[in-house]
Amino acid sequence: MAMNHRTSDPTVHRGIQLRYPCSALGCNRWFKNQSGLTQHHHAKHPFFPPPTPAPQVTLPTCHARLEPAEDHWGDALNETESRAQTPSTNDEFDSEFFGSGNPVFRNYHPILMGIPCGINAQPLPCGTPPQPPKPKSLDDWFPYSSQLGFELADFLYTQNQMPADHINMLLDLWAASLVEAGGQPQLLFTCYKDLYSTIDRTCLGDVKWQNFSIKYSQNLDKPAPWMQAQFDILFHCPLETIHNMLSNPDLAAQMDYRPYCEYDSKSGKRRFQDFMSGDWVWDQADIIANDHPECKGSTFVPIILGSDKTTISVATGQHDYYPLYLSIGNIHNNMHCAHRHGVSLIAFLAIPKTTREFAHTAPFRKFCQQLFHVSLSRILSILKPYMTRPDHVRFGDHHYRQVVYGLGPYIADYEEQALLACIVRNWCARCLAMQGNLDGDALNRSRKHADALIAEFDLLDLWDEYRIVGDIIPFTNDFPRADIYSLLSPDILHQIIKGAFKDHLVEWVEKYLILKHGKKQAEKILDDIDRRIAAVTPFPGLRRFPEGHHFKQWTGDDSKALMKVYLPAIEGHVPQAVVRTFRAFLEFCYLVHKSVIMESDLDLINDSLDHFHHYHEVFKTTGVVLTFSLPRQHLLKHYHDLIKLFGAPNGLCSSITESKHIKVVKKPYQHTSHFKALGQMLIINQQLDKLASARTDFSARGMLSSAAGVSALLNALEEHVAEKSASHIDDPGDSEEVAGPQRKRAKNIPALAHELSIPLLTHLVRAFLFIQLHPNDPRHPSEVPLLECPFYEGKISIFSSTSSTFYAPSDLCGTGGMCHEYIYQDGMRGMDIACIHCFFSFTFRQTVYRCALVWWFDRHGDCADEDTGMWVVRPSFTANHQRNLAVIHIDTIFWAAHLIPVYGTSDIPRGIHPNVLYDIFRSFYVNRFADHHAFEIAF
Repeated sequence: MAMNHRTSDPTVHRGIQLRYPCSALGCNRWFKNQSGLTQHHHAKHPFFPPPTPAPQVTLPTCHARLEPAEDHWGDALNETESRAQTPSTNDEFDSEFFGSGNPVFRNYHPILMGIPCGINAQPLPCGTPPQPPKPKSLDDWFPYSSQLGFELADFLYTQNQMPADHINMLLDLWAASLVEAGGQPQLLFTCYKDLYSTIDRTCLGDVKWQNFSIKYSQNLDKPAPWMQAQFDILFHCPLETIHNMLSNPDLAAQMDYRPYCEYDSKSGKRRFQDFMSGDWVWDQADIIANDHPECKGSTFVPIILGSDKTTISVATGQHDYYPLYLSIGNIHNNMHCAHRHGVSLIAFLAIPKTTREFAHTAPFRKFCQQLFHVSLSRILSILKPYMTRPDHVRFGDHHYRQVVYGLGPYIADYEEQALLACIVRNWCARCLAMQGNLDGDALNRSRKHADALIAEFDLLDLWDEYRIVGDIIPFTNDFPRADIYSLLSPDILHQIIKGAFKDHLVEWVEKYLILKHGKKQAEKILDDIDRRIAAVTPFPGLRRFPEGHHFKQWTGDDSKALMKVYLPAIEGHVPQAVVRTFRAFLEFCYLVHKSVIMESDLDLINDSLDHFHHYHEVFKTTGVVLTFSLPRQHLLKHYHDLIKLFGAPNGLCSSITESKHIKVVKKPYQHTSHFKALGQMLIINQQLDKLASARTDFSARGMLSSAAGVSALLNALEEHVAEKSASHIDDPGDSEEVAGPQRKRAKNIPALAHELSIPLLTHLVRAFLFIQLHPNDPRHPSEVPLLECPFYEGKISIFSSTSSTFYAPSDLCGTGGMCHEYIYQDGMRGMDIACIHCFFSFTFRQTVYRCALVWWFDRHGDCADEDTGMWVVRPSFTANHQRNLAVIHIDTIFWAAHLIPVYGTSDIPRGIHPNVLYDIFRSFYVNRFADHHAFEIAF
């Protein structure tokens, strides 16, 4: 045991003179530089200015001039201390409340402020409007002849993706119809070549494809075939691609120009959402402000990269492609999806291939790794000068800003993370945990540490002791402020859904059943689990498994869908500890997948992970697995820190790049001749980009919403057809009614009662009206005499469905800044479950009442089930054993609940259909894992 000696002089720490004292009352901390003092204020003395009475108050977010940089910047003395969050005075940082009712408060970075400037790079005073773009005529559709020409090109090429011969056929039929109608065949396009050439003449979004080649350079007496091959890399200029993103008006309202820390105004708790709300981007801004004072007032643009190999077709040959994608961290997470312009394809990396004789040799593997890193370094090299000095860029809001770039997170699965970090597989790419004990405590990897090891040890020792591939240099070493070990992003799809859930837990359950019951009996149990999964009732957004979950080719969507229904299906067939393992894991998964993650959620994430590690020991004690040192499962430990660094992980997931594959790789490949398809795919992607950019430009100029556009032409055509049809009807008796089965619905309450076989429906409607007319009456509806209830005998309207619009409770401001506050605290304790039999409406005393006839379900117990974490409900009956029915207003319906039976230990019958499930079983779980809204509500 050692004693910690503390010096009596607070201005000296480890022999270093401290010069900056904390000004907070009662605090005796000193720091060696201003940065350390600022970080201490943010972490230990947070400041929240009180909300103003106005609905929204925006404090100044930019300054009229650039102030001189501080003389002293740098890392805090204690690097383990929390990073800057809030200043001690409001004069130091720009602050802002936003949202209706001021639910959220932000502090912005004080140095990299994203100040708008003029075309001469001089900062503009606050409130200065942007310089308007060069005016264009509202009928300037160049290179298209008109709006109709553009819409046709976009429809044929982007939406329908019609083959060339089909385009020719359509245009010929169109011309023939015009001739038949007595007109001249003045077509918008004469043939598919005319269409393609028109798209090619579009200037917007025209980023040319470039290429360079790499080949093996060492001289050998007997070179392998791959050593003599030349490998081509095709790429877009990343600088032009980023300029297009920054100048896109569609993204202007979904973009952050400054790093910020965001808080819940009521609780003062930190909120992590979009990338710019994380700690990493703030730390980078601090470093830039310290090392490059000329960048003060600039906008920091983090560059997010992602790559993932994909295979198009195995039956006709091995067509592998290696696309590289780029995005920027300023764009909000909801824009990081395939069908928006926030993620762009910038390169096709080379995939070296050789014969089996050389495929597993060390020189070939090393060359593949070097080729990967050298290619990335070469592609991104044009950005390097602007990582230390500003680039002058026009943004989508038409303001110019000074921009400084920096390499940000890299989205990749584990195999590619090992390649990026230059480590041996089965080790962690983020920390120094030993392979045999990955879940043990370990320090994080860093570039400085790796460089020191490489300088000290030989390659063999680096491989054996530290599992570092010492003769491969990460591409990030060629760029300032870039450390590949800290840039590896979380990956919900491959680490959690495909990795820990599908490849680990689901497989472990099957292995457990075989060890416990033998293969034959285990297969019977697995068949029953499949029948349980297949019998689950349909639910919006929930994929069904009519044949169970035993199929060879798994996709990410398959794994996501199985997660939602797997837990109730295995209960009764596996031990309690296994059920609780799945519960803890699913809670962890849904927590990290939230769009907004609070500080309190981070505690829940840690608790869920602790419970998961505690209960999954059952798989080791039963002999299913020998070790839990699995890299993808181990990475769950890093999610707490990664969320604080990069914000909500759903904006940095490989599902973004995998869905992008469909648009830029798989679909374009289908429209090629399949011979040397890559060149054709490049042209297709370039033309798609041009059409997308043209649509953005036309929309920004208000040309696509013109009343004289295509919609007006279609409306005129519809009116003309209607008039022509009416002129041919001489006698109404000439028309014939189309006979067919049509269901006639009830027109009044007694008829509806007869249709639904509910004789008491009239009484239920009268009780409903009493509640609506006397909302403050303290009596329960069953206590109100029927004679006091109003009587209704008019007409009703029947509806087959209704819709509800709402936001996730964790999103205080909602999408687009709208605020929807829900007043409930106890989850299912504050809500009831009901089965809806019918939607109908009627008018009583000039008021329209939209209602639902429901059958109530009672909660079983005062809390959720401890094993599954889900509430159990049962159909409710009255004292005389009748169904507990009621008529309620549809405004009282909050959310559609998904119920899964409590199957128990008995096997369910073969061929059971989901539509009879509620009649067979008497207890049901309220499935809180049906979707992310359910998870936040049914707790």
